[in-house]
Amino acid sequence: MKKVAIVMGSANDREVAAPAARQLEALGIPYVQRVLSAHRTPMEARDFALSLEADGFGAVIAFAGMAAHLAGALAANTVLPVIGVPVASGHFNGLDALLATVQMPGGIPVATVAVNGAKNAAILAAQMLAIEDDDLRRSLMEERERMHRDVLRADQELNK
Repeated sequence: MKKVAIVMGSANDREVAAPAARQLEALGIPYVQRVLSAHRTPMEARDFALSLEADGFGAVIAFAGMAAHLAGALAANTVLPVIGVPVASGHFNGLDALLATVQMPGGIPVATVAVNGAKNAAILAAQMLAIEDDDLRRSLMEERERMHRDVLRADQELNK
């Protein structure tokens, strides 16, 4: 199975990124976590992005706040799918990061999830990997069925 890279622009993003790691673990998807900055370690971020395919990765989840250029910097150096997670921080509480992540130039796409949307980023990465992995696809379908049952059970409990 291909790995997923979880890349944070700052070690301060670890708490926001943690649900992505937990979701990948729950699905049995191997992952690697890195702290790389588009601005403070641009060469290392570039080198990491260039090595992703050869190192067995299938998708990237990039966490960054404020200017949030990390996802775009990684996407500029790989054709693997990159999922940007804007991190709530600074005076704009993540709006600046959301806009920076979603406004990519034509030809260099970054899929973007909600501010602090780590769990959905991991599920989206899993869906991408599941295109070629039937076992993972079944796991995702089972997870959806479980969520369905949980909501119906909660509805029944509420209306007792």
